[in-house]
Formats: sequence, C-alpha cells, structure tokens
Amino acid sequence: MAASGNSPMTELWRPSAARIADANLTRFIKCLNARRGSTLSGYDDLYAWSLAQPAEFWAELARFADVRADFGSGPAIENPGRMPGTRFFPGARLNFAENLLRFEDDQPALVFRNERGTRRALSYRELRQQVARIAAGLAALGVGPGDRVAGFLPNLPETAIAMLATASLGAIWSSCSPDFGVHGVLDRFGQIAPRVLFTADGYFYAGKKLDSLGPMSEVLGKIGSIERVVVIPYTEEEPELARLGPAAAKAVAWGRFGTAGAPLKFARQPFNTPLYILYSSGTTGVPKCIVHGAGGTLLQHLKEHLLHVDLKRSDRIFYFTTCGWMMWNWLMSALATGATLVLYDGSPFHPEPATLWKMAGEERVTVFGTSAKYLSALEKRDFEAGRAADLSSLRTLLSTGSPLMPEGFDYVYRTVKSDLMLASISGGTDIVSCFALGCPVRPVHRGEIQCRGLGMAVDIYDDEGRPVRGERGELVCTAPFPSMPVGFWNDPDGAKYRAAYFERFPNVWHHGDYAAITEHDGLVIFGRSDAVLNPGGVRIGTAEIYSAVEALPQVAEALAVGQDWQDDVRVVLFVRLQAGVALDEPLRREIRETIRAQTTARHVPARIVAVPDIPRTLSGKLTELAVRNVIHGKPVKNLDALANPQALDHFRDLPELKT
Repeated sequence: MAASGNSPMTELWRPSAARIADANLTRFIKCLNARRGSTLSGYDDLYAWSLAQPAEFWAELARFADVRADFGSGPAIENPGRMPGTRFFPGARLNFAENLLRFEDDQPALVFRNERGTRRALSYRELRQQVARIAAGLAALGVGPGDRVAGFLPNLPETAIAMLATASLGAIWSSCSPDFGVHGVLDRFGQIAPRVLFTADGYFYAGKKLDSLGPMSEVLGKIGSIERVVVIPYTEEEPELARLGPAAAKAVAWGRFGTAGAPLKFARQPFNTPLYILYSSGTTGVPKCIVHGAGGTLLQHLKEHLLHVDLKRSDRIFYFTTCGWMMWNWLMSALATGATLVLYDGSPFHPEPATLWKMAGEERVTVFGTSAKYLSALEKRDFEAGRAADLSSLRTLLSTGSPLMPEGFDYVYRTVKSDLMLASISGGTDIVSCFALGCPVRPVHRGEIQCRGLGMAVDIYDDEGRPVRGERGELVCTAPFPSMPVGFWNDPDGAKYRAAYFERFPNVWHHGDYAAITEHDGLVIFGRSDAVLNPGGVRIGTAEIYSAVEALPQVAEALAVGQDWQDDVRVVLFVRLQAGVALDEPLRREIRETIRAQTTARHVPARIVAVPDIPRTLSGKLTELAVRNVIHGKPVKNLDALANPQALDHFRDLPELKT
C-alpha cells in the first residue's frame, strides 16, 4: 500500500504565485541568499540546508525573527552530536515575555469571546500595562527564576497576562483548565509545588455556569506551597473569596493584586531557563512534568509562526484550545509576530455548531485552528461553515490533536473554503511544537501533512532502526532541536527523560507515532505506535480503521484495540453509534465491508461491539491503552487522567470478547 494511501490525483490546493511571493518563507530564503551568497530556491533546498547546517540555520532564524537577546560570543550549538545533551546558544541571555511584548501600540493584541456572547479586546499597549501590574505583584512576593506560578483558568485574557508576568520575572508557568477537576490538578500541581496560584471564580460551558472556587478550596488544602491565590472575576462581578474555605486568608482579587502604573521589566536569563511545565496525559501513571526552556520554545515557535503558518502583523489567529493543552502555549507565542490573538472560552457547539465560524467571520480571522475531532463532528452533522458565516478573510486552517483523515480534507475544501491552506500539523506536548506541519509555498495533498519542519531531522525507522521510504514505521528525529525539553521535573539524573524518548533508538528521539513519508515528501500519521495493532504479526495503524468506519453516518466514533487471542492478536472494534441506531448484523457487515474496501483484509475487525461511551483523556484524546488494559483484566493506573473514567465500565467482562 502506498505511503499516502491515495490515488496520484491528490492535489487539493496550490498557493498562487502572489501568495508564494508574499510569504515570509520566500523573504527568508532571499535574505539567506543575499547574506550568505547561497542559491537556495525553494522549500526543499531550505529544508536540506537547515539539516546540513543547523547552527547557521537557527542563528539566521533568530536574526530574521529579530529575537531580543544578548547572544554572547559562544557557538550556536554546543555538543551537537549528543541527544540528549546538546545545548543551543549556551552563551545567550533572553526573556520570553520581552519578545512577546515587543509591540506597544493600539493594535488589538487579544480579542476574547465566549459562548455567552461576551467580547473584550486588549491592545498591545494595554496588555503591557496589565502584565507590568501583575508582575509587580508577583515580584513583591519574591517570585523569581525557578519559582513556579500556576493557573487553574479558562482561556481568558487574564490567563495570558499572568503567564507573561510570570515569564517577565524569569519564573516558570504551568496551567490546567478548570475541567481537569481536583484529582487532575493535584496530580499535576502537587508535583511542582507552585508558590502562587491564579484561578477564576468559575467558567461557562454548554450553557452551564460552573464553580471553580469550591474545587480550589480542596486543592489549596493539599498543596501547602501555595502562598497567594489570585481570584479572577469571570462568572460573577465580586466573587465571594470565603468559598475558598481556610485558604481565603491567602486570597486576593485580581483587581487588587499588583501595582498599577508599575514599570515593565524583563529579567534576561540563560537560553535554557525553564519557562513552562507541561504534562503528559497520565494514562499510564502520574503525569510526567515536562519542562520547556524559554529560548528553545521561543525560537521554535517563531519558526513555525513566521515560516510555516506565514503569520504577519495584519493577521488575526484563532485556535480552539484550553490552557490545559499545549496549543494554548503555542498560540501565545504568536504575540511575538504582532498578530492579533482571538481567544474563545466555552463549548464550540453552544448555542449552535456555527458558533466558532460566526465568531471567525465577525472577527475577520485569517488563521483558524482546531482539532481533527471537531472537524469530524461537524461533518457528522452535515454542517457547512462556508454557508453559515462570512469566511472571506480566512486563508489558513490548522488541524491537530489526531490525524486528519483524507475525508476530512475533502470535507474542509467542500464546505469551508476551496481557496485555503489546510495545514494538518503534528507534534506534541513533549516538544511544545511540531515535527511536521504546513508550508505556505507548497501544495496541499489529500490526507498528507505538507512537510517536515525546518531544522527537524524527521525520519521513519523500521523496527531495526533503519530509515525507510514508501513504508510505515516509527517517527523519529535524528538530530537535536531547540524545543527538546530541558528535562522532567523531579528527575535529577535525567533517567525518566532518557527512558521516555531515547531508549528505543540510542541518540535518536523516538516520538511514538506510526507514520510514513509520502512521495510528495509530506507525512502521514497512522496513529500512536503504542496503539498499533499486530494481527498475524502485521502492524496496522488505528487511524486507518477510524477513517473508514467513522465515515459511516450510523457511527459517531470508534476505538480499535488488539485483543490477545489464541496465541495471536485479533482486532476488536468498539463503536459509539448515533442516537436511535442499533448494531445489528447488517450494520456489522457494512462496517466490515467498508473497512475492507478502504484499507485491507487485515484491518477488518474480528469483533465489533457497541458501547454507549468511549473513554478519553482530559485533553480529549481517545485512550486505546486504557481500554486494552480493561479487556485483558489489567488495572488502569491513573483513572484521574480520564475525563470520563466511568466509560471504562462498558468494556469490562464483555461476552462478545469471550468467544
């Protein structure tokens, strides 16, 4: 089967000559050629050069992006042959917030919208003033480099302000969205011992008003390191701080915290100074606390925003995310380009499926980011965004979270907009960025991620660690890159960090995705490699099964696992059906025939079982591993990592799996 899984006629969109000429990436190539006397002529040349000359590439990128830093006289890369162990710009000193707050004018920096119709806007000048005020409050508490500041917050402007204030002092920011719940928060913040916590009084979702102060009172009773709680009024004008219980003595309202009119200061720190602590999903145990550095995060995000997304000051970028997902961190960095960030809080389907698209039209959004699951849900509803809203300003659509299937590409170009760069992107919390993503000067091919990221030596290995083309294997990165984690929290000798990424292939980053490089030098992701099925010893990616079965109108969503059976593995497919649909034999037959027609006979499940719900992580991803453990009678190590752990009950002792 070809790596792309498509017919030769796969091109869905091609950038115009004018769009290519106007791209930041084209300007970057021209700058390189002028400065270095090189003759690079397109993305392929630039990508090859970025791998062959990584020190020069990252240094030239920093120059092109106008990174505010003292770079010193040392090398751009130290120990380039060691992974982990490489250091980028070891002599440099910078401040992350200084680079995101370089603009000070009346252009909107943040526009906030929510499901209730609330709208607020904050200019770059106002944003700097607010950051200065909150930073002064943190500084008065003695917060500085190495200290942790946490946020239990919706996607509010205040969340961005608190993060930037923390970063301006060289301290470390970590956040969870309020849907994580008490145990999810304790599993995360309990490990990093923050000194200050920012929380809203509550949040809105799907028409409901939900409380945050009650859960926070429980959290504050169990994390003794927290000295101050700053409460943001969101659902009420004057939140009752007494709802925090005994911790109310530590609490202060957002409007009374800090010093109005305080000067904005930036503490420049070494390039690898910890900036963020992000968390793994935690489905196999307590979440790993992944520490990302200020310089690496900044440089990688600038590369992606400027060269791959093609962001300019005139752009208005939106990403549907919570601050518990790394895409929030990624979105925040777009402030460094001077673009306007559009923030949204609430359900994307409340009060109607058109909610986000109408907002995008009203705010003249040019770059719209979301998840593949959201697009799939819209397709199930036969929703047509292009008819529901004025999307004349929209020029780029970003999709991540899970592989965007070929049918998803068709859906976007059919119902959203035909003249659009559809950039499926893939990376993760582990690198707070992307391995593969969009390219504004290349065509879009059906079902494919356009390119491997500049400076990212992405390859596909077989089980023996040999590079392969035209076939599937493990996604790896064979050379260091700036946004590799600084390390894991509470991992002093780096053993957990090395075990997570470098045990499978020594000195090579093993990411855990099952993927292939296509004939167009794009990328296709076939699912997580730890969820790959192995019937008869043949490796099968779950994403291919989902693509086939979820195209059926009767199926809302599906999950496939391998069940150990008679000294082999058989494929078991669980389906959540649309309301009023029953899993009878004709539907089972249709599912099998559809999977066989669109994939291979090996993909056809031995058993198909209907379930009322499918478990997912707090970030919304299906969790095949937890289901696989349950059907084999094994414990699920951390139920608190699941948004709906009760769904696992539907998978226990199923009679269909005993024959």
